[in-house]
Amino acid sequence: MAGIKSGYTGGFQHYSQFSSLQEFNYHIEMWLLEHKHAFTKGEIIGLKRLVRFAAKIPGVCNAKIGTILKSIHEQYQENGISRSTFKRMILKAKVLGIITVFETERKNGSQSSNLYQFNRFPSSEPPKEEKMNHHNKTSNLLRTEKEQKINKRNETSEQQLDHNFVSNRIPQPFVQLVKCFFSEAKTIEEYWHMVQIAAFRFECQNDTDAVLDISLQSFRQLLRKMKLTNGVKNPIAYFYGILDNKFMKLYSEKIAAMVPVTRSPLSFIDGIDPNWNWLNS
Repeated sequence: MAGIKSGYTGGFQHYSQFSSLQEFNYHIEMWLLEHKHAFTKGEIIGLKRLVRFAAKIPGVCNAKIGTILKSIHEQYQENGISRSTFKRMILKAKVLGIITVFETERKNGSQSSNLYQFNRFPSSEPPKEEKMNHHNKTSNLLRTEKEQKINKRNETSEQQLDHNFVSNRIPQPFVQLVKCFFSEAKTIEEYWHMVQIAAFRFECQNDTDAVLDISLQSFRQLLRKMKLTNGVKNPIAYFYGILDNKFMKLYSEKIAAMVPVTRSPLSFIDGIDPNWNWLNS
């Protein structure tokens, strides 16, 4: 969305979806519980730093990418994350619905830093603090501990589900390949989720045949790398990197195919009619 004027941060107050910093933090925790697996370690660092920059106005940040990266580098003693890692994080967060990104412009019309608006986690509301007394706090604490134990048991059960429980939205050829090496349903779905993100980034999500073909090629390439070397510390992140390169190549080929081929002007000889009778001219 273009046309938003950059300037004083307080002018973006109306973009906040949260009434307090506490409420904002609660929704961020819910987002991370649901989708943390979709991000690499470096991307999580970038996301959490963006959250910190969105604390002044809960859920709204207008800082430059360079400023955010500089802050990360300072904390991690020059071992921060790259600009490309930060941008991949933003793309994933947009696809997942965690944030909405608005373009802003200066008074002269030139583009300025983006405005990042964090969204509320769907159907999740924290308990109202003003309704709690000491007894309720104790009860809530006990209930929270009980829920955590239940969730832990549920997570354990979910991890034990094999490939027969994979979502039917995932193509069977992909399931059949991945299950030979990662049999858990949740893991297979995580790999396919990376395929969806990469395909969406390069506007290829509707080309189902190409998406499936690239996903199979990429997973085989990942396996080869894992078998021949010990350099793959995060298989899912490495898999996404392979996908990213292949979809970029496909996207570039599609763009090149759309460019019309212009024929060079005919020379004098090329323009001569071979049936023209010179003697009768």
